[in-house]
Amino acid sequence: MKAMIIDSLGDANVFQQVERNKPKAKAGHLVVEVKATSVNPLDTMLRSAETPWSANLPEILHGDVAGIIVEVGEGIDHFKVGDEVYGCAGGIAGTDGALAEYMLVDADLMALKPKSLSMREAAALPLVSITAWEALVSKMHIKPGDNVLIHGATGGVGHIAIQLAKVLGATVATTSLEKNLATAQTLGADHVINAEQQSVQDYTQKLTDGLGFDAIFDTIAGDHIQNSFKAARYNGKVATILPISDPLQVALKGLSFHSVLMPIPLVYGINRKAHGEILTHIAKLVDEGQIKPLIDESQYSIWEVAKGHQRLESKQAVGKVVLTA
Repeated sequence: MKAMIIDSLGDANVFQQVERNKPKAKAGHLVVEVKATSVNPLDTMLRSAETPWSANLPEILHGDVAGIIVEVGEGIDHFKVGDEVYGCAGGIAGTDGALAEYMLVDADLMALKPKSLSMREAAALPLVSITAWEALVSKMHIKPGDNVLIHGATGGVGHIAIQLAKVLGATVATTSLEKNLATAQTLGADHVINAEQQSVQDYTQKLTDGLGFDAIFDTIAGDHIQNSFKAARYNGKVATILPISDPLQVALKGLSFHSVLMPIPLVYGINRKAHGEILTHIAKLVDEGQIKPLIDESQYSIWEVAKGHQRLESKQAVGKVVLTA
């Protein structure tokens, strides 16, 4: 089969096309014909920099995949050849990913793709949907009536988190850059904040009477996390997916702080069924019309993965950058 590999860390041009043996099914696994994959910040980080997983980095990157099952391993009775599936199932910790014609995947990490979506659309969802679910459902336990703030409206995780928080019954505010406001306003949030024009104090006063938000999901983090701490109510909740700076306000405001690291099941082989179960829930919500992926306007094939990485790293993408086979 054809595959795009890396044999060293570097910029997007390190990818090279080679021939590799097509994988064969083994117990508990599926062989999927890859139809699409999406580019996540995790993929660009693994390609370009030393990470905790670099010592065991596979040649073939990318976790997100949508495709068709062509072979089923022993012990699997809930999938069959010909099923259309999606998941985040490799590209890290020694497991080859989706930048190839075929991918070997752990069946526990997969789900039937939403029937209402194309392969391209479905490939945009796995990593970001699981991340949003873990933050809002598993960690912060968002419930009807909660006043929730989500930073980064048109980012990969942010746009799904907005929609999921609405499904959970929350009142949702979200921040966006001015250039993306029009798109942000289509995602269903109750309030869209121009982060370049409104201060944290201003929108917190306006939307919460100065009390602060019940829960905040910060997909930007770094120094920006201080804005989330300022906007949270006393004894509120804050979650993020990225490293943060000074956590002093967590203690001073009695916050419940949550770190979400979606690849843990992929890397350590624990609780993998939870990912497949989450994606089954997400597929149902998609087919009911309650969640829709936001896809960047760019059009690249898997064999143009360098361009896809460059597009994401340019910070010009709105929504997910998706590559098709």
